[in-house]
Amino acid sequence: MSISMYQSSVPVFVRLLTALSANLDKTAAHAAEKKIDPAAYLQARLYPDMYPLAKQVQVATDFAKNCVSRLAGLDPPKFDDTETTFPELKARIERTIGFLNNFKPALIDGSEDKTIAFKMGPRDVSFSGTDYLLALSMPNFYFHVTTAYAILRHNGVPIGKRDFIGVA
Repeated sequence: MSISMYQSSVPVFVRLLTALSANLDKTAAHAAEKKIDPAAYLQARLYPDMYPLAKQVQVATDFAKNCVSRLAGLDPPKFDDTETTFPELKARIERTIGFLNNFKPALIDGSEDKTIAFKMGPRDVSFSGTDYLLALSMPNFYFHVTTAYAILRHNGVPIGKRDFIGVA
């Protein structure tokens, strides 16, 4: 049995983004309980040269929506990176999930050998659909979702692996 490009992308993105949104809820509750300014979490980072939590969430949503759009042959929507609160980040996640849920398998399946070309910073890059999904988009998506989780755990939010994968 083979797995499709759709199955390898949309459900994975939706599940982990849903879990990330729930973890932001837990963080907001933890901040209220401990009387910690929520902005402290939103600007927290694991190391000074890494993105803070808010940017980790923004980049994770970007990789999800950009991946699916490009595999379907569409221009990815542009989201302004202006979120500065938990509700704003959650709204961005929900907008991304809504966007992803509009894709049907027929729009993405069969894109394995499709050429995915775009600008990455100043460089023009090109990938096969499979390489774009598995070697660029998914690793980057997981990196930013995992880093967001790690920032929350490092700052004392009581979440665990089940919260990360969305089975809590």
